[in-house]
Amino acid sequence: MKGRLVLAMAAVGSLAVAGCSSSSSSSAAGGGSASATGASTKSCTASIGFEGPITGPVAVLGTEQLHFAQLAVATDNAANKTKISIVQGDTQLQPAQATTVTQQFISNSSILAVVGPAGSQEVIAIGSPMARANMAFITGSATAVALTTGKYPTFFRVVSKDSVQGPQDANYIVNTLKPKAIMIVDDQEAYSTGLVSAMTPIFQKAGIKVDHESVSQKLTDFSSLVAKVTPETSVVVLPWQVAANAQQFGRNLAQQHKKAVIFGTDGLFSPGTFTINGSYVSSFGPDITAIAADSAIAQAAKAKYGAFGTFGPPVFAATHVIDEAIASVCKAGQTPSRANVLAAIKNTNEATSILGQPISFDSHGDLNGGKFFLFKIDSTGKYQLIPSS
Repeated sequence: MKGRLVLAMAAVGSLAVAGCSSSSSSSAAGGGSASATGASTKSCTASIGFEGPITGPVAVLGTEQLHFAQLAVATDNAANKTKISIVQGDTQLQPAQATTVTQQFISNSSILAVVGPAGSQEVIAIGSPMARANMAFITGSATAVALTTGKYPTFFRVVSKDSVQGPQDANYIVNTLKPKAIMIVDDQEAYSTGLVSAMTPIFQKAGIKVDHESVSQKLTDFSSLVAKVTPETSVVVLPWQVAANAQQFGRNLAQQHKKAVIFGTDGLFSPGTFTINGSYVSSFGPDITAIAADSAIAQAAKAKYGAFGTFGPPVFAATHVIDEAIASVCKAGQTPSRANVLAAIKNTNEATSILGQPISFDSHGDLNGGKFFLFKIDSTGKYQLIPSS
């Protein structure tokens, strides 16, 4: 499938969000791999929704996600001879706004599935309405464990979950950074509090003194919080979603001459925004520029949209799953609907993907075999991948 993506990229050209070109193959409705040929999908027309923070405090990440969704649709339309279009919905990373967008999408009968939303708190807000509408939605960045406990039967994710990330990050801190005391600060959202709950017991079991603090995402001056960082506190863990806040926290640390190292989770992966030298950031997605088979996609994305990080490629993967599900339904001679597209998504079985790993889902919508990646920020602000042991 990776080779097919590279060939399709060559055919896309202008990367418009519509097109017809070569044929393709991927996973789909029957549970195995199905060939979505041009002959059977040439009249295959459908719309999918995109939910992401296109504006607001993390617009840089939401825009990256939108661009990769558009890139995936263009690529897949060219390969499958489908006519899939995207309807954009700006959630601003706010549950209330995500709910409004979702209601609009559910009311639009032409929308068969949704890519997104970005945040775990947004998934919680829209999970039940999406289930009632029998509409699949696939996130490329929501990682809270609670999302895949069976409450949201039409939800899927192409990234791993915080029950993997939390222990992985906490054990790295314990075994490699070896702090005597840490501060861990939640931002009062489901994503953040879930990670704190996953990490804190590991720190406590290791005998590390833990100062658990809590602040609002709307706070922009962390001077009083930084004042609580003691001389023995060598690591501050920030499982936050707003990278600009972590950058300001780092500035406040420097202003008060505090030497603690910041360790951020995937919500802080934002090159160009969070650049505090010596900090660590984990990520649900790899750096696809380091994956040789992704070179054509990476080059096309950079040429059309500029620099990108790890938030866009998983959304490409999520969009591709939906595109292939729609194409497979058309190939089977059926008219795509929310029900048959959902069924095809459940049977996804991609041998590989833009993320450098297979994509299939367990019965609750979790990615089988998901993992996280760890980076360290150097003095130039560049994110350097730390090889896994």
